[in-house]
Amino acid sequence: MADTTESDSKLIYLILLVPGLMALIAGLVIHSFIIGVNVSDWWRGRSVTPVDLIVTSLGMSRICSQSTITLYLIVFTFFVNSLDSHVSLVIIYRMYAFFTYMNIWLTSLLSIVLCLKISNLHTRLFLYLRRIILHRTGRLIVVFGILSALNSLLSLLLATTKAPKNGTYNDVIDGPFTDCSHITSIYAFAVGGFFPLLFYSMSSVLLFVSLYHHTTRMKMSSNLSINLETYYSVMNFISCTFLYNTLYFIGHFVTIFYYYFYCINFTWILIVLGILSLPHSSYLIYKTAKLRSQMFKVLQDVTGFFFQSRNSENIENIEIVSI
Repeated sequence: MADTTESDSKLIYLILLVPGLMALIAGLVIHSFIIGVNVSDWWRGRSVTPVDLIVTSLGMSRICSQSTITLYLIVFTFFVNSLDSHVSLVIIYRMYAFFTYMNIWLTSLLSIVLCLKISNLHTRLFLYLRRIILHRTGRLIVVFGILSALNSLLSLLLATTKAPKNGTYNDVIDGPFTDCSHITSIYAFAVGGFFPLLFYSMSSVLLFVSLYHHTTRMKMSSNLSINLETYYSVMNFISCTFLYNTLYFIGHFVTIFYYYFYCINFTWILIVLGILSLPHSSYLIYKTAKLRSQMFKVLQDVTGFFFQSRNSENIENIEIVSI
């Protein structure tokens, strides 16, 4: 029974490895483009906004999260029978948890910064937060990284002390862990995900309501020269990002919930969440003017090179036919 379960688990993870590798390759292209454009501007001495800094950090975090979950699948599929495989899998999964917490914190910080920059509130508290946060974005990213690392390190220490010494399989679990009943993962995720999700929800709702009331007042003014497309575009961005973050949080919560209560490891959900980050990052590129213009330049260069090679090939064929 144990051998059958082990073989089935390896087959499932081998199947999951294919979309995981495809998502990793696509993520490397998309996220590396975001990182490359912003780092290139910084290297040339151009000004880097808080949004650029957050988006760059988010791209790095997403690359690392996709890489760690892919590495997890590779180790489980091909090296699970080694002596220290269970410890390696625990460490890799906690590394993935660290980057997951960073993704949640960074998307929350992005929402907060956009809210502070775009909202038309003028209270003392709002102006104070705008002055403090917008000028200390880099420090906040470091602080959130430390919090994520401490949260993951605590879970790692508790998990490694309870990890099995022989790497044997449980017939119920889809993985090499037998101690699926400890509640440290739920505590860690609750602490690491609840507060950034709360801050994100508050800032997103506040920004959306502020923009909605502003556009309503502008419509009632009957000023035909006012262009509302920019406001609608920001509201669409807020809605799409809110939907993505909600799915991201629910997906990880479902994974931990089923692992704790039913000893079922839904790794395929983590693969799907990694794939969902690709359209969201592409949407970030489309909505950011600098990234969008650079992407159009890259597409024009690629298209021009493709047609130039085609024309050169056609000319060579014509010359061969004429000879």
